[in-house]
Amino acid sequence: MTPIKSYRDLIVWQKAMALVKDIYLTSQAFPKEEIYGLTSQIRNCAVSIPSNIAEGYGRNSTGDYKRFLQIANGSLYELQTQIQIALDLNYITQESFNKVFNLSIEIDKILYTIIQKLK
Repeated sequence: MTPIKSYRDLIVWQKAMALVKDIYLTSQAFPKEEIYGLTSQIRNCAVSIPSNIAEGYGRNSTGDYKRFLQIANGSLYELQTQIQIALDLNYITQESFNKVFNLSIEIDKILYTIIQKLK
């Protein structure tokens, strides 16, 4: 097992980055009138997840790290809600929804485990 030298070595950060890419690709098909609505909201939310993981990792305290992971987890739940809205509005297919949602569940489980270990 390779030692963790950077937040980039964290599997949860790597998966969160993959989720961002999937969200950007998926949201390209949203209607143009959503550019300042759901498209912007869903992308900002997705970007927030790996950003908070990285920022928390860079903090000098376990408490701060845990708090930023909790913020990332909150953004993840927000994203799950937004992709459900996109599905309900027929902006994405069930297949796209499943791909993104399943990856978000993986990230959620990893975040939960890390947060529990930091307690």
